[in-house]
Amino acid sequence: MKTIFGILLLVGGMATAAHAQKLNEAKVPAPVIAAFAKNHAGTKVKWEMEKQDYEAGFTLNGKETSEVYSAKGMLLETETEIKSTELPAAVLGKLKGAKIAEAAKITKADGTIYYEAEVKGKDLLFDANGNPVKP
Repeated sequence: MKTIFGILLLVGGMATAAHAQKLNEAKVPAPVIAAFAKNHAGTKVKWEMEKQDYEAGFTLNGKETSEVYSAKGMLLETETEIKSTELPAAVLGKLKGAKIAEAAKITKADGTIYYEAEVKGKDLLFDANGNPVKP
């Protein structure tokens, strides 16, 4: 029994580590650090790997925010927490009756805006018209 529990714990830990991996700032490429510092000088940041990209987590204007950068320092997207009531009406309409644990506004580098709602432990992504978007 202990062996099975240990294996499940190990597998669960590996799955979590594969999703997002905390990163020491010394391992973040200089162009990424420079790009972040240009927009957020003096801001306390926590770094993580997101696939092959670098995610900076920080607080901006009292809201949890993250920015994803390529290894060359190009900003790919910004995600800002919002209240579930701040989701567009079309998105709320698609989620009627569902308990929304967290919500966020995601702005891609090209200006495209998506909305994310966490429902039953899953992140659901929508455009402003309430249409589902595949991540």
